[in-house]
Amino acid sequence: MTRNEGLGSWPARRARKTPHRAAFVHEGVTTGYAELHARTARLAHALRGTGVRRGDRIAYLGPNHPSFLESFFAAGALGAVFVPLNTRLAAPEIAYQLRDSGAGTLLYSPAHADLVEGLNGTATSSVRTSVEVGAPYERLIAAAPAAEPIDEPVTGDDLCLIMYTSGTTGRPKGAMLTHANVTWNAVNVLIDHDLTADETALVSAPLFHTAGLNMLTLPVLLKGGTCVLTGSFDPDATLDLIERHRVTFMFGVPTMYERIARRPRWPDADLSSLRLLTCGGSPVPTSLIAAYQRRGLTFQQGYGMTEAAPGTLFLDAEHAVSKAGSAGVPHFFSDVRVVRPDLTPAGTDETGEVLIRGPHVMPGYWGLPEESAAAFTDGWFRSGDAARIDADGYITIVDRLKDVIISGGENIYPAEVENALLAHPDIVECAVIGVPDEKWGEVPRAVVVPRGGSGLTPDETIGSLRGRLAPYKIPKSVVMAAELPRTASGKLLKPRVRSLYGTL
Repeated sequence: MTRNEGLGSWPARRARKTPHRAAFVHEGVTTGYAELHARTARLAHALRGTGVRRGDRIAYLGPNHPSFLESFFAAGALGAVFVPLNTRLAAPEIAYQLRDSGAGTLLYSPAHADLVEGLNGTATSSVRTSVEVGAPYERLIAAAPAAEPIDEPVTGDDLCLIMYTSGTTGRPKGAMLTHANVTWNAVNVLIDHDLTADETALVSAPLFHTAGLNMLTLPVLLKGGTCVLTGSFDPDATLDLIERHRVTFMFGVPTMYERIARRPRWPDADLSSLRLLTCGGSPVPTSLIAAYQRRGLTFQQGYGMTEAAPGTLFLDAEHAVSKAGSAGVPHFFSDVRVVRPDLTPAGTDETGEVLIRGPHVMPGYWGLPEESAAAFTDGWFRSGDAARIDADGYITIVDRLKDVIISGGENIYPAEVENALLAHPDIVECAVIGVPDEKWGEVPRAVVVPRGGSGLTPDETIGSLRGRLAPYKIPKSVVMAAELPRTASGKLLKPRVRSLYGTL
C-alpha cells in the first residue's frame, strides 16, 4: 500500500494493471509500463542519493524524450517539484527560471551541454547536480538499487509542477500546479475526449508546454495508451508517424495543422486511424476546418491556460461546425463565468472577462504572493481574457483584454479582425495591432504572412474585409512579413509584433 497519492505513483499503478503494454515509443524504441515503473523507481533512488528531498526542485531542459517523463514521475515519487524548461529560451532566460525556482538538480539533453556548462559555477545558479541525458543519465540509473519504489507520502495538495508562463509580457511567472490540479485536468480530458485504453497519441507538441504534457501525454498514460514521442514537429514526419503507428490522437496549434495540410502528399496520406484532433493556442480558421473536413476529420477545439493546468473550455466534434469559432463549454469539472468590470454576469453576446474555478486551477504563482492574491477574486481565477457567451452557453474567446485597440472610443478586438483576415485563401498567418493616430488615438494595423507566390497586396487585403467588418475595425495599413514571432508553444508574441511593426 503506497502513501503516494500523486503522479509519482502512476507508473507503479499502471504497471500492475498493464505491465506489458507500450507506454511510449521514441525513435523506434518501445518502453512498456513495467519498464517505465522500474526505471522511474531506480531514477528516484538515484536522485535521492544525490541529495534530492521532499519539496526540492528538479529541472529538465531538452526536447521530447522518455527521460523527460521518467524524471517527471521520479520527482513525483520523491515528493519533489518538477520544473520543465523551454528549450527555445536563451541562456539568460534559462538562468532566470533556474534561479527563480531554486532548482538544485538539472537534467539536460546533449544539445544543451554548452549552455549548461556556461551556467555551472556562476553565482546566480542554484543547481548543485547536473546530469546529461545519454550515457551519464543511464549510468545514474544503472548504479541505483533495483529496490522497492520510494514510499514518500504525497497528497493531492502537494506541489507537483512549476510551469513558467509564456512570458509574453515581462518576466515569466511560475504557475504552481499541485498533484490534484494535474490529476483533475487529466480526468476532465478522459471524460470530454472519451479516451480509450488502446489510444495511440502522437506527441510532437513540446512536453515542456502544458498542452503537450497535461492535455495529451498524461491523460493517455493514465488510461494506459501509448505515446509516440518526437523531438520536434515536422509535417512530413508527422504524416509518416501517423501511418506507421496508426495514430489515433494528436494535439497541435493551428499553424502545425496548417503546415501538414500544405504538404503535397496531404490529399493521399493515410489518415484513417485518426480519431481525435485537438487544437489550442488560438481559434482554428474556418478554411483550415474545411480542409480537414474534406479528409473526413474534425477538430475538437479548446481553451485553457497554464494556470488552469490547462483545460478550461472544450468544443466537441458534434458542435465543431455549428459553433465554429467558439471554444465550447466548460470541461466537466470546470466552472467558467463571463463578467463585466463590476463582476456581475455579462449578458448574452456581451463581451466580458473570463473567470475560472475548479480543482484544476493553480493555488498561485511561485514566490509571488501579491500577484497570486491579485489573480483571484472570491476564489475565481481572473484570466485577463475577453469573451462572449451565447444563448446556448457556448463561449467565444475574443482577445486578451490588454490587447484591445481603442479607436475613437470604439473597442476593437484584434482576434475578430484576425479571424476575418484568415478567411482569405492567400493569408497564412496574421496579427492585428494598434498604432498611433492623430485623429482616432490609435487605429488597427494588420501584419500579414501571405501564401508563397500569391502576389497578395495590402490593398487587396484591406478590400477583402469591406462589407464583412465595421469600417472602424478594418486595418488602416497592412505590412507584409515573412513570418510572425511566436513562443515555443505556438502563441503569437504580440509585444514583439508591436516592437517590429508598430512604428513603421
